[in-house]
Amino acid sequence: MFDLIPFGKRRDDAFGVLAKSLNEVFNDDFFAPIKSSTMSFRTDIRESEQAYLIEAELPGFKKEEIDIDYANPYLTIKAVRNEENNGENKDHQVVRRERRYGEYVRRFYVQDIAEDEIRASLKDGLLTLSVPKRQKPLGKRIEIQDNGSTGEQLQ
Repeated sequence: MFDLIPFGKRRDDAFGVLAKSLNEVFNDDFFAPIKSSTMSFRTDIRESEQAYLIEAELPGFKKEEIDIDYANPYLTIKAVRNEENNGENKDHQVVRRERRYGEYVRRFYVQDIAEDEIRASLKDGLLTLSVPKRQKPLGKRIEIQDNGSTGEQLQ
């Protein structure tokens, strides 16, 4: 915010030095240890009269690494990666060692869904959930009687 000086010209005045110092302090990831270790993933949500369709991008995950849970009124998708690749040469010296760990979580607030009819599929890194809405009962039309009478006599 304080770095926006036209044409890259900077003045070495006291205000410029102070602004630069403040900018560096606030751009530093000071709160990193406090932040959650969970990460998010991209989703598309569509709604029709009958259901919600949720498409979540989870490339590289197997279906065993993904948990889908519904606890009224939240639908939670959680994918956990715990992967380690070791590479050794013929002398058993480590050439490279890579590890990927992480938990990706998204929660969606959904009400009036048919939780027993939720369907999920995973293909080419795209998790697709079909979340049917609970069908509302149709109302019953009440017929108005002639002469203001309900047809029954109160005794």
